[in-house]
Amino acid sequence: MKVEITVPSPGESITEILIAEWLVGDGDHVEENQDIVEIDSDKATLSIAAKATGKLKILVHEGETVEIDSVIGHIDTKAKGKKTKVTKEKDQEELGEEPEAKEKVVEEPETKDKESEKPAAMDDLNISPVARKLMAEKEMSEKDIIDFLRHHRIGKADIEYISDNKSSDKPTEISTSWSGGRESSTAKMTMLRKKLSQRLVSVKNETAMLTTFNEVNMTQIMHIRKKYKESFAKQHGVGLGFMSFFTKAVTEAMAEFPQINSQINGDEVISFEYVDISIAISAPKGLVVPVLRNAESMSLAKIEQEIKNLAIKAKENKLTLEEMTGGTFTITNGGVFGSMMSTPIINPPQSAILGMHNIVERPIAINGKVEVHPMMYIAMSYDHRIIDGRESVGFLVKVKELLENPNRMIFGSKDPMELLLGV
Repeated sequence: MKVEITVPSPGESITEILIAEWLVGDGDHVEENQDIVEIDSDKATLSIAAKATGKLKILVHEGETVEIDSVIGHIDTKAKGKKTKVTKEKDQEELGEEPEAKEKVVEEPETKDKESEKPAAMDDLNISPVARKLMAEKEMSEKDIIDFLRHHRIGKADIEYISDNKSSDKPTEISTSWSGGRESSTAKMTMLRKKLSQRLVSVKNETAMLTTFNEVNMTQIMHIRKKYKESFAKQHGVGLGFMSFFTKAVTEAMAEFPQINSQINGDEVISFEYVDISIAISAPKGLVVPVLRNAESMSLAKIEQEIKNLAIKAKENKLTLEEMTGGTFTITNGGVFGSMMSTPIINPPQSAILGMHNIVERPIAINGKVEVHPMMYIAMSYDHRIIDGRESVGFLVKVKELLENPNRMIFGSKDPMELLLGV
């Protein structure tokens, strides 16, 4: 009997997917519930598991685009395909057997004959002491280098470089990782990247996007992280980063400027009584924005834990559609890549996005004196159709005040003395 492998619907409004990677080969033996293929939609990468045990026949190859419910292969339950290495080892483990050990090379005592068998080039390798130390750490030998060179494709630039430097009288020039050839490669755009590009262009064309800037003195937060970093990690099992402070500051500022937490839907404005923060994360296949649900009710530790979990899933391409939809506001951190300042693009249908940047020590005026403090530029892009300048600037100023006075986050954006005095 042949069991068809069909493309399931990854989510609402998705009509086609891209075959990203077959995890097993054509004609291989597969087990029921074994992941056999990864598909790319315009929102996520998903895996399809085998519905039966048998021999796999691939009908649609990697890189091809197909519609939902299309047949991309079938499993012949009466045939027995060739076993992959992974399947074979798995079977042996289930039977209580030890997987076949990889053939080990037994090092023999060095003899004159062995030395003569070594490629002559090994004796001529000019390796620095630092490089040799690194080779020892990486468990590499001169043979590994020779093997690499044997399989390295020699290009025109390599020949020219060797020709120019073959004389020992010439000083050694610094080489780069570029081969200097004229080759090029073409790869099909992933569904995720294609959809991302469409959304970014539509945002620029369909919204009245403006950006307002400010700067934050990060001294207090840096002091808190330094003081409580170890105890926080020990207590909660996660590091104390900057993102939790920014997320908390944003949710507190939302209470005073609810317009920022609203969206346009046709001729209507939707206002939310909760804050779902989308966190921009750079994943192997592109930018993804998983969501922290009800971030306004989370502690700093909970925020850090959730961000860590989402980041791990993003890097492993295991985010679900539910985890990436429904955000009301986005935070992106270009500072991890060294960005000093940028204008982030709104994540539709949201109305605003906050951009964090790198922290640089700069001289600033404090009480009439010049002092050096760790400073960060922050930027908020917003849709001017729904958010006015007063709300956008006021919101960003409130975020700045909360970050520079973190204790106010604990008392609902108020200074503890104000609560004591009842003002």
